[in-house]
Amino acid sequence: MAGTEPGRPVAAPRRRTRRGPAAAAPGAPEAGRAGEAVAIAELTFLADVARLAASARTWEELLGTIIDRARAAARADVCSLYLADRDGGGVTLAATNGLDRHAIGVARLRIGQGITGLVARDRVPIATLDVRDDPRFAWIRGVDQARFTSMCSVPLVWDDQVVGVLNVQTVEPRAFSAADIGFLEALAGLLAGLVEKHRLQDEAAAQLESLRALDEARANLIAVVTHALRTPLAVVRAYVELLGGRVQAHEEPDAAHWEAEALAQVDRLDRTIDSILESLRVLTPPTSAPVPIRVDEIVESELRSLAPMLRRHTVRMSFTERPIRALGSDEQLRRLLGYLLENAAKYAPESGGIDVYGWVDGERAHLAVTDDGPGIPPAWQERIFEPFVRLDDSPRGAGIGLFAARHIARSMGGDLRVEPRLPAGSQFVLELPAQPVASARDA
Repeated sequence: MAGTEPGRPVAAPRRRTRRGPAAAAPGAPEAGRAGEAVAIAELTFLADVARLAASARTWEELLGTIIDRARAAARADVCSLYLADRDGGGVTLAATNGLDRHAIGVARLRIGQGITGLVARDRVPIATLDVRDDPRFAWIRGVDQARFTSMCSVPLVWDDQVVGVLNVQTVEPRAFSAADIGFLEALAGLLAGLVEKHRLQDEAAAQLESLRALDEARANLIAVVTHALRTPLAVVRAYVELLGGRVQAHEEPDAAHWEAEALAQVDRLDRTIDSILESLRVLTPPTSAPVPIRVDEIVESELRSLAPMLRRHTVRMSFTERPIRALGSDEQLRRLLGYLLENAAKYAPESGGIDVYGWVDGERAHLAVTDDGPGIPPAWQERIFEPFVRLDDSPRGAGIGLFAARHIARSMGGDLRVEPRLPAGSQFVLELPAQPVASARDA
């Protein structure tokens, strides 16, 4: 039956003090041998469970075999296993060989409800002679059967957490002895480890499958964005330019303005597509381990490459020492710098300053990119690193660059943060693992 109650105390057998030689009770040797046979059978069963755990092909096969053998070893008529829900709110039927099997995964008791729920809550075995006379028993319609009378429930505890409850029931009334309960507790202890191991494996497999599905969706989305959107945009751009040329040839005074406006909207869509593609690419994990890189040389090279974008600003570069060596990726650092410098160019006022400087502090190499723009309020200093988040409603970007920059920094074993710059502006500080001095000398 589904319920389980906190056990009534099982009285320990009283010892009688005998004076003088005691005569052997009739049948004592036979009773002793029977008890030994039961103990051997129980130990053999526990050994079989341990062996089955390593050889069972599926979790369902293992559970079915265990409860079948547990029923026989416990000399019961039905054995059922309830597993604790991950939210800790109840226990759900996971296996049975006497109750309705359609209730597996459906029949549930709240923690503290019925005998089973009480055992899960109090972590104490409960044995009852007749569940029909026990007010603690919770009847589950369609699952429990009136023919079962006695019941013993024991908790499955692993790493100080209740992971389930094991129930055995009999048709004929039976007073479960301390030895019976002890055997079921030993079985429950063994099952607890198996249950948690299986659950962790299942959860890991589900997470892996989810990651695979996400990666497949990412790849499909890249293909859709690249081909289904970008190709039509290229065609639209070509036709707009052709139409603009034709209309201008007929001396339509507003033609040049219309063409410029239309192309501006095409450019805007192009930038949005670029942002989407970039957000998808940045989620791709790095494929190679960090290698020694020259941070100062990469900065110089990128500043030369991005000079047209930075032409309206005063750019300054300085390093406390040279060379500055770190562990990372040349390509990834260039991408990261591109995001930071593009962000600085967007928000720094025209003719404003952008400073890039670097230093080494112990085992970390640092690089700062600063601007004298409006700055970032304290409440936004973490939010700006979330995808698609922008501090204002301007059309400047889609809110991907800083998210991508921090992701890249962490993929190289470093981090990226933002700090206020006085009297105004922002300072983005990248830190990377510095190349060890010995290996730097060898390089």
